[in-house]
Amino acid sequence: MGAESKKEKRSSPLQHLLAGGAAGFAESSICHPLDTVKTRMQLTGTSDGALTSGISPRDVASRGTAAVVVVGVGGATSSSSSSSSSSSSSVPGASSTLDAAGRRQRVAPPSAASATAKAAYTTATSPNAVPASSFVGAAAPASLGPLGTAMRIIRRQGPTALYRGLTAVYTGIIPKMAIRFVSFEYYKDALGAWRRADGISATATTTTTTTTTSQSVTFLAGLLSGLTEAVVVVTPAEVCKIRMQSQCRSLADKYENVVQTAVLIVREEGPGALYKGVVPTMLRQGCNQAVNFTAYDWGKGRALEWKRSRAEGGGGDIVAADVRLDQWQTLLLGGLSGGMGPLANNPLDVVKTRMQRQVVHPGMEPKYNGLLGSCVVIAREEGTRALWKGITPRLMRIMPGQAITFTTYEAVTERIERYGLLD
Repeated sequence: MGAESKKEKRSSPLQHLLAGGAAGFAESSICHPLDTVKTRMQLTGTSDGALTSGISPRDVASRGTAAVVVVGVGGATSSSSSSSSSSSSSVPGASSTLDAAGRRQRVAPPSAASATAKAAYTTATSPNAVPASSFVGAAAPASLGPLGTAMRIIRRQGPTALYRGLTAVYTGIIPKMAIRFVSFEYYKDALGAWRRADGISATATTTTTTTTTSQSVTFLAGLLSGLTEAVVVVTPAEVCKIRMQSQCRSLADKYENVVQTAVLIVREEGPGALYKGVVPTMLRQGCNQAVNFTAYDWGKGRALEWKRSRAEGGGGDIVAADVRLDQWQTLLLGGLSGGMGPLANNPLDVVKTRMQRQVVHPGMEPKYNGLLGSCVVIAREEGTRALWKGITPRLMRIMPGQAITFTTYEAVTERIERYGLLD
């Protein structure tokens, strides 16, 4: 009876908040650099101009204006348009001007607009000039891979650039994890009650006190918890994080911290901009949590059955009902379960990143508009493989991240229950 009452005991929402918050803090602190690398890789092949002003090769040709690309401090770029009335230059058919910061711009005449649309026509006095292949309409540069991308970020911007956007993650991580685990338990209990009304066992495994698992209940509860966290926390936090991660370091960064970033986005683009990419984010989070919880629950159930059978057959002092997983086993199960979701939904993550990065100005059609439309644009301009950009650093980020999350969550939960901290 004692063991049964222990199994039936429900954990308080505060326990899930504390355990989930601790798990999220540990996971984000350790794995955030890999998320920055993933974001930069997924943005490879896009230009700042294309994402911030909606300028495309077709736009340039139709407007009859010249695309101007300015190379500034640290390789930061901006784009604008200019008429043919610029001052003369030594280059035939082109003009050269100095901007307010004293940087030299080379402007192609209107007659060369179509050529400019295909390849950025750029001259810079800075030694940090960015190759023209990285600008609007140019062919996407070859990926450097996760390690090469990380080294380039460190070389150009310093090691602290790998932690850009971490404040946004910290700001959302505790409510995110709290909502994830609290909502999962709520949905699991609600779905379990519905299934028990039909005489079907529906208990699930998430904490250190476990019982028989119903995989369908776990899958649906994980799906709903992922959708919930995506709407309430994840989408606004990731919009701010991606804006901070994607900017190149300059003397005056536009986005400085999560609060300033959120306020600036709302002021310039409206409150709805914080929910850019909400549909692919919901699909990604729902898929991830459904797969994560189901795979972890199934693997944990099998491992506990094996350990219980050994405890019962060994004749020792260990009671089978009190058997728990070792930390290395929790790490292994968490890592393996965490890698399954990204393999299936990486295109959603790429589209989400592109949609959240772009800034849409009034009167301009956004380049990435809608889930299917964005997939078509990316595949047409960069090839189908571009939909899988960042999969390696994403796996490197999510697998250890989920391992740390589940291990920390289980450890904190076990200690709260052992010492009766919330009784």
